[in-house]
Amino acid sequence: MIRNTPYTYCVIRNNIGSRVESVHRALVLLKLMVQEGSLSVTEAAKALDVDPSTAQRLLATLTGDGFAEQGDQRRYRPGPELLRPGLMMSIPSLRVRARPYLERLFERVGETVHLATLVGTTIHHQDGIDATTHALRFGLRIGVVLPAHVTSAGKAMLADLSPEEVESRYRTVPSVAGGPATELDFEKLHRELAETRRRGVGMNFQESEDGVAALAVSLGVIDGEHAAFSIAMPIVRFGSGDAERLSDHLLKTAAELKEGIL
Repeated sequence: MIRNTPYTYCVIRNNIGSRVESVHRALVLLKLMVQEGSLSVTEAAKALDVDPSTAQRLLATLTGDGFAEQGDQRRYRPGPELLRPGLMMSIPSLRVRARPYLERLFERVGETVHLATLVGTTIHHQDGIDATTHALRFGLRIGVVLPAHVTSAGKAMLADLSPEEVESRYRTVPSVAGGPATELDFEKLHRELAETRRRGVGMNFQESEDGVAALAVSLGVIDGEHAAFSIAMPIVRFGSGDAERLSDHLLKTAAELKEGIL
C-alpha cells in the first residue's frame, strides 16, 4: 500500500517547468517502487492520477528497459538496471537495519524475539534474540520456515494485504500446512485477519507449535521485504495481562523503527 502518495505526487507536480510529462511520470513511478518495494498498475494509476492503461504503458516501458520487473501478483518492483551497482547507493540489509530495534524490543519484554519476513504463504525467521535468562523459554527459530496463517508474524503481515490477495496467494500454492490449499478455511482466516487489523497485532496460541504463545506486529515493506517483529514465550508463563503489555511494546517499537529507517 502506498503511503502519502497524493501528497508526494502533489509536491512533485507543483514543480512545473519545461518538463516532459511522460518522463516525469516514469520517474515518479521509479521513486515509488524504491519507496514501497513493489507497485501495482492500480496503485500507479492512482499515484499519477491517470487511467490504468496509461500507467500500464509506463510500467511496461520501464520493464522493457530493465528499470522494473514484474513479480508475483502482477506487481512491479525495481529491475536490474535500477539496482545496478553505482546507480544506487548501497543500503544495509534489512537484518542490519532492524537489529537495533529488535534489541530494543528484547530489552523491553525480556522474552525471545524474532525478525521475520513474508515469502508467498510462508514466513522466514531472519534474526532473533534468545531469552536465555528464563529457565523455561521459547528457543530461537532463525532459519525456520513456517506457514504464515498459523503464526503471529504471518497473520500480522497477511493482515496488511487485501482479502483478494490473501486468497490468491494461497490458491496458487500446491499445499499449506500439509494439506491442499482448497482445504484451508478462508472464512475463518479472513475473520482472524480482520481481528488482527483491528488490534494491530497478530496472535498465535499453540497454532504453529505446541506450548507456544506468540504476538507480532507488521513493519510493512522495507526495501522490498515484508517484515514483522514477534515475541514468543511458553504458554504456561503467559498471564492475563501479557497480551496488552506485549502488544504495547510491539506497537511502540514498530513505530520507532518506521520513524527511524523508513
